[in-house]
Amino acid sequence: QVQLVESGGGLVQAGGSLRLSCAASGRTFSTSGVAWFRQAPGKEREFVAAIDYNARTTKYIDSVEDRFTISRDNAKNTVYLQMNSLKPEDTAVYYCAAVNSRAYAVVLDNASIFGSWGQGTQVTVSS
Repeated sequence: QVQLVESGGGLVQAGGSLRLSCAASGRTFSTSGVAWFRQAPGKEREFVAAIDYNARTTKYIDSVEDRFTISRDNAKNTVYLQMNSLKPEDTAVYYCAAVNSRAYAVVLDNASIFGSWGQGTQVTVSS
């Protein structure tokens, strides 16, 4: 398993941007699919975006499809989530998760398959 640390969260006005980072340690990162999930107060955790181990495929939930971009730099052991045109409904704690799998991103939307999780980073979007 890998160890994950998120950063980049904060307070931003609606319409603004943030870039989240997920820094990984561990030898299996380059063969791991990675996803971002989020959890808002009083709501269940939901899938946001995923990227496969070599960045060939990605997947997003519909509500962020045209606003968020997931990417990775395996040389830096880091996955990013660029979030543009942020809305108040994007407010949540964002978590990154990794699984040692070469599966396409299309199947990396189920939280139960991920064995490594970060501690989360808060994103707050004010109206």
